[in-house]
Amino acid sequence: MLIDSHVNLHAPQFADDQAEVIDRARAAGVGLMVTICDKVSSFEAVHAIAMAHDDIWATVGTHPHEAKENPSLEADDLISLAQRPKVIGIGECGLDFHYDLSPRDIQAAVFRQHVIAARETGLPLVVHTREADQAMGDILEEEHAAGPFKLLMHCYTSGPELARRAAALGAWFSVSGIATFKAAQDVRDTIADIMPADRIILETDCPYLAPVPMRGRRNEPAYLPHILEKLAEVRGWTRDEAEQRTEDAFFALFDRIPRPE
Repeated sequence: MLIDSHVNLHAPQFADDQAEVIDRARAAGVGLMVTICDKVSSFEAVHAIAMAHDDIWATVGTHPHEAKENPSLEADDLISLAQRPKVIGIGECGLDFHYDLSPRDIQAAVFRQHVIAARETGLPLVVHTREADQAMGDILEEEHAAGPFKLLMHCYTSGPELARRAAALGAWFSVSGIATFKAAQDVRDTIADIMPADRIILETDCPYLAPVPMRGRRNEPAYLPHILEKLAEVRGWTRDEAEQRTEDAFFALFDRIPRPE
């Protein structure tokens, strides 16, 4: 089964043809998708998509860009929403020091509340990190020492040292269309040398980051096979092996989702 672990189906880019996008994904062999919450105020829209489709699941959380929307967000707020049916992850959350669309101290404070929610619910933490390697590694290690939690380093493009620190905490990693970009050799090196073979999953992060040969278009989950093929090439796996490995890793991480027979 092909599984897209990170889609943004509530995004305005899909407003006019969301149903067709989902149909194309299924036709391309994508058997399951996780639609991601970017801010708590979007949760109802995100959750409604999951509830409308047997093969789509949802998360609850606030992206670091949106942390300023609710700087006093509490873990209990997230835990309450996580009790809804088909919510299987906490996030996307984390740190983004590239754009700094929310103040860094607020990003960190809101991120720690997500960690608490992941620890309390047992749901995986979906982590976004960009140009914040030291701060991210420090927070993950401090919080893990306070009590373990499952985590996914989504669309990983940060440096090898953070990858090693996260892997030592048992992190999973998701590979996106960036792995196909000509200038992304450093990302491919991390995939090949640092990411644990049994903890790699796939994502499109659609509508963003369309893989080669679709680069420049609006991304869709139907483009996931191109990412699978690149992962297989980088790791030296057959396509079938890559599909099986990423499926196994996905269900090990998102263990609240019933695995199809």
